[in-house]
Amino acid sequence: TLRDRAHAAEAEQSLRVAQAQSAERASIAREMHDVLAHRISMVAMHAGALVYRTDLSADEIHRTSTIIEENAHKALVDLRAVLGILRDGPDGAAPELPQPSISDLASLIAEARSTGLRIDFVCSIDGGTVSEIAGRTAYRVVQEGLTNARKHAPDTDVQVRVGGSAIDGFSVVVSNPLRIGSRRPAAPPSGLGLIGLAERVELAGGRLRQEVTAEREFVLEAWLPWRP
Repeated sequence: TLRDRAHAAEAEQSLRVAQAQSAERASIAREMHDVLAHRISMVAMHAGALVYRTDLSADEIHRTSTIIEENAHKALVDLRAVLGILRDGPDGAAPELPQPSISDLASLIAEARSTGLRIDFVCSIDGGTVSEIAGRTAYRVVQEGLTNARKHAPDTDVQVRVGGSAIDGFSVVVSNPLRIGSRRPAAPPSGLGLIGLAERVELAGGRLRQEVTAEREFVLEAWLPWRP
């Protein structure tokens, strides 16, 4: 009986370890997608412009090449930061994760605008302080929405609406018209970003909705509780 109990305890422990490893791999995969897809989409968009635009001046070519170089470098920096998740911190402390917050939204929008994306951004928060997890998740929703717009409809206008209150909760809406016709090859549709984002929002206690409206507009909408 003792031997059977020992074997059962070992099996349960192995199962818990396997589940923890699977959860950690999923977490790392989500984080790597969030931080890298954003950068690589910028590189791909501007590299495509260099291929298809034969009328660019020397200054425009230099400016576009600079954007490609900067974002490729930032992608490497982000990758190094994310891979830090795999390493233990000093003295057994938890590693520091690259965790943006709601205050970083303005810089994210400014960076996207600098690459040529047209964005109408409105942020209206009614008093109080948004929880850390809500702010971080909202940042990821906007980041994924901008990444999708850049990949699939780079010459459309993107609307970003962020707002809420402690009573109503926190909402994020990113929308853009669908592109009509294209001379460029379409970006490969992975869909993994939205799947991971839906899981992230659900873990934060919220819900995610995506739809194509009758007006041929893609809408990504998330609602999050003000506090976890």
